[in-house]
Amino acid sequence: MRITSTSCICPVLVCLCFVQRCYGAAHHGSIKVTRNQTKHIEGETEVHHRPKRGWVWNQFFVLEEHMGPDPQYVGKLHSNSDKGDGSVKYILTGEGAGTIFIIDDTTGDIHSTKSLDREQKTHYVLHAQAIDRRTNKPLEPESEFIIKVQDINDNAPKFTDGPYIVTVPEMSEMGTSVLQVTATDADDPTYGNSARVVYSILQGQPYFSVDPKTGVIRTALHNMDREAREHYSVVIQAKDMAGQVGGLSGSTTVNITLTDVNDNPPRFPQKHYQLYVPESAQVGSAVGKIKANDADTGSNADMKYTIINGDGSGVFSISTDKETREGILSLKKPLNYEKKKSYTLNIEGANTHLDFRFSHLGPFKDVTMLKVIVGDVDEPPLFTMPSYVMEVYENAKIGTPVGTVTAHDPDAANSLVRYFIDHNTEEDRYFTIDASTGTIKTAKIFDREETPWYNITVAASEIDNPRLVSHVPVGVKILDVNDNPPELARDYDIIVCENTKPGQVIQTITATDKDNSANGARFHFSLDEGLSLNPNFTLRNNEDNTASILTRRRRYSRTTQDIYYLPVLISDGGVPPLSSSSTLTIRVCACERDGRVRTCHAEAFLSSAGLSTGALIAILLCIVILLAIVVLFITLRRSKKEPLIISEEDVRENVVTYDDEGGGEEDTEAFDITALRNPSAAEELKYRRDVRPEVKPQSRHHPSSSLDSIDVQEFIKQRLAEADLDPSVPPYDSLQTYAYEGHRSEAGSISSLDSATTHSDQDYNYLGDWGPEFKKLAELYGEIESERTT
Repeated sequence: MRITSTSCICPVLVCLCFVQRCYGAAHHGSIKVTRNQTKHIEGETEVHHRPKRGWVWNQFFVLEEHMGPDPQYVGKLHSNSDKGDGSVKYILTGEGAGTIFIIDDTTGDIHSTKSLDREQKTHYVLHAQAIDRRTNKPLEPESEFIIKVQDINDNAPKFTDGPYIVTVPEMSEMGTSVLQVTATDADDPTYGNSARVVYSILQGQPYFSVDPKTGVIRTALHNMDREAREHYSVVIQAKDMAGQVGGLSGSTTVNITLTDVNDNPPRFPQKHYQLYVPESAQVGSAVGKIKANDADTGSNADMKYTIINGDGSGVFSISTDKETREGILSLKKPLNYEKKKSYTLNIEGANTHLDFRFSHLGPFKDVTMLKVIVGDVDEPPLFTMPSYVMEVYENAKIGTPVGTVTAHDPDAANSLVRYFIDHNTEEDRYFTIDASTGTIKTAKIFDREETPWYNITVAASEIDNPRLVSHVPVGVKILDVNDNPPELARDYDIIVCENTKPGQVIQTITATDKDNSANGARFHFSLDEGLSLNPNFTLRNNEDNTASILTRRRRYSRTTQDIYYLPVLISDGGVPPLSSSSTLTIRVCACERDGRVRTCHAEAFLSSAGLSTGALIAILLCIVILLAIVVLFITLRRSKKEPLIISEEDVRENVVTYDDEGGGEEDTEAFDITALRNPSAAEELKYRRDVRPEVKPQSRHHPSSSLDSIDVQEFIKQRLAEADLDPSVPPYDSLQTYAYEGHRSEAGSISSLDSATTHSDQDYNYLGDWGPEFKKLAELYGEIESERTT
């Protein structure tokens, strides 16, 4: 197949097309190939010949941006099987086939119907095939080929990152790199010079230069000074076609700023300065400012001011304001026009951040002279001391001198001074002052225990100029005198146990004194000597401002006496000494064996007999319940005695009722029938309780033998006869009851009801060792013994 390509469409590209055709003829020209043939001879086997390719496709070329009226011719397809009779049909498939690229199916000519842009798509892949038009059978195998879009210079270079902002230090050496710019060209860099870019500088000379190939911008001058010019605008151009005529170009702007370096030393505008400061200026206040100029900026302009010499270096100080870079002159000591009227200061201003590359431009410091003139001011009086402390005794008489303040006029006139007290507070009214001498006196009588310290303010003014006033604080301390007697530190609740032993400490007491330690710290305790010796308690002075209360006997009883009073005399160590008397109250309480208080109340005696509060409440509750039962029983009995018919108008029968109240209290014993139910409890010789028997009772050693033979009926008859013959019985029939208490105990009575009337020398202390069951009994007999001893 023969391939023919005609891409030359303009006179300018005639040479290019000629080269292309030569290149295509050498590499992609028509290649004569024979078809694959197979002969079939009768009787002979089939003979195969090695097939040869009908065509070999490589690529076609088509120029981009074709603007002609007719379709652009791309190339031609031709098969060796084509005899020119139109029997061969050419088919084109693949990218853009039928839309961008069309083929004449008879001649095989390929045309481009649209203008192509290489920057959008660089090549197209297509497939070609030759078939028999009559049979539609392929005459050649399908083959692939490429149509490549050939570039033209239709894109100018562009700076995608511009415009640029960059800095470079001032005073940099010539050739210092500033920035590298890069322009991009969308044309094909592998074909021709369409994408070959060179750089040039359009604006910014002679300060900067640019490398044509790399685009590196460099400084072009020595010692570029920021203080002379700080900002530069440089325009860089990029041109393709290697800068030849007809090439396309693009430009960008580079804004270059020179950064500061410390290449300028500070300089004072003047070599001599003069400052006026009044003598009334306060210490620590700022009295003036001074500044050295520096053409640099930022930290390169930072400086420090110092006073290097002069007669005022000890009176003034200087500091640096970091914001304004000014030197602030302050006063270290007060000024006095009468003593010194002027001062001379040498002030130095020096950079704090030095760059040794520019040390040859130095020195980076400057010195100026400052003369300070002190102004005369009419000053207020001046006290000899910044504050005063005075003392006066309490109870001092009104008008007693406390102290004296002194002030004088510091000016040369030396005017007279008048003193007075500022009555701003109530404390100032406790004192007066002599207007001429400054002597302070008392105006009231003081009590140190009420107010130990007073603070007043004394003012002094010149007689010639009363508006000039100065003040001084005065503290007045009130000294103590021994005018308060000592007293007990608190109200003591003293308790003594009933089983306390003699000589036991039951309380330690202390005292207080409103006076200070010099007049009331040492206390002495004693009992009142005017009273007789106390038999129950004594007092011991411990010589450490305390005293101890001790017992003097063995036991105490609440039943005999539950409260004791002990007068105590307390004296202090002041001059003269003062004393006071206080009475201590001592209560008697029941305590455990380890000394713990059990109870101190008056009803404790009942509990010592074995009845606790709970038991008493239970007994009272039982009594109330029994009374309620008795009342209910009586109410029921009365309701039963009411007649069934109480109406006197009853027509059936008239009933006459009589109210018989019985024999009273003596009749209550007639209803006890216990003796009838228990005959053994009745004793033959048992007599009535309300009548003393005339016959002595028989022996009771063996009552059981006689009671067993007693007949209850005979027993009742015998007692009935005795009752009938007894003149002291009530005048009505009654049944007498007799209780049988049993045999007499051989041990005798153990009741303690009559024991108080008898005297015994027996010691009952051993009962305390028998355990908690005998605690109450031990306390009871212990109290009886103590009372009897007392």
